[in-house]
Amino acid sequence: MTAVDTDVWDFPFDEEGLELNESYRRARTAEGLVWVQQAYGEAAWLATRYEDVRFVLADPRFSRAMSMTENCPRTTEGVQRGGLLFMDRQDHARIRGLVAKAFTMRQVAVLRPKVHQLTDTLAERLASGTPPVDLVEDYAKPARSTVIFELLGIPPEDRNGFRRLCEGVLSTGAMSAEEFGANHVKLNGYMAELVQRRRREPGDDLMTALIAARDLQDRLSEEELVNVCIDILLPAYQSQVPNFVTALMGQPGAWEKLVAEPHLLPNAIEELVRFVPLVEGAPFPRYATEDVEIGGVLVRAGEPVLVSMASANRDSSVFAGADGLVLDRQDNRHLGFGHGIHFCLGAQLARMALYEELSALIRRIPTLRPAGEAVWNTEMGIRGLRTMPVGW
Repeated sequence: MTAVDTDVWDFPFDEEGLELNESYRRARTAEGLVWVQQAYGEAAWLATRYEDVRFVLADPRFSRAMSMTENCPRTTEGVQRGGLLFMDRQDHARIRGLVAKAFTMRQVAVLRPKVHQLTDTLAERLASGTPPVDLVEDYAKPARSTVIFELLGIPPEDRNGFRRLCEGVLSTGAMSAEEFGANHVKLNGYMAELVQRRRREPGDDLMTALIAARDLQDRLSEEELVNVCIDILLPAYQSQVPNFVTALMGQPGAWEKLVAEPHLLPNAIEELVRFVPLVEGAPFPRYATEDVEIGGVLVRAGEPVLVSMASANRDSSVFAGADGLVLDRQDNRHLGFGHGIHFCLGAQLARMALYEELSALIRRIPTLRPAGEAVWNTEMGIRGLRTMPVGW
């Protein structure tokens, strides 16, 4: 059993596009966990192997709430505090139970025809344009943001403002703690104002249902209500479709295989969720509430652990051909949507939206191909393209 290692690795590792730095492979083959230091906050353990990551995500001896009061490891000076991601079991279960009903299979099925029509219309419009066109601005952004805005009931006249605020909050660019905090204050203010409007003008949407839970059943505080709406909005804001198309185009024959065999799409989406890293680095530290052994390393009470789900999803001891796409992979136990109590609430909605977004492109533009240099957004915590010119 090992105590804190004196060999400190700089983290996050340098990465570009959808590639995973070689350091993740080295960390997976190292003994135990590795000790890392980010630009801000205290040093932390980094879990990179599948079994270690899964263990930390599920074990109740690791706390997300403690990062609210600690100098948590992070890449920016500012730090987000509050919301579902910062709750431990009791509070998290209370709020998750209220929100989960909006993301049931039945509710997702109700939304599906709207998403199908939206993505089909956008793909048809894209196909009728003169190439090259931008897959990000002309397809992925309007498709994804419209779905999540419809779910929450954000009025059309507010959506451009919400887009700007979301991008400011998700940015990892060079901003001070004051600027970072100001972006969150603005987004919270907009959301709180919209909550008041929805009280006066209720609709058939998730926000109205959450307001009812707050006002009629007193099961949410006003702050929790606003934070939950933001927690739903931010993770779903940026579409992964450009990343998925990039991954498919990067493997010879993969796009053509899906066009020829569209029945593979559900399995392919699971494989793309496994293969494509969602976030930069490993955010959201978990603090040990007592001494815990992980992979032969003794993590002391009060020490933070970072988990890399992207690295875990490339663990060759679990996934054959882990560094490539296996579009018909069976029993795909990836951690792309997380694990444990913080498993993504919107996983079923995300799967449905991704299916409809990719399916529309395959149907409408089967000969889709890159048509210029793609530009990566290097100032967002979520991996993604700023522009992606495509033709056919």
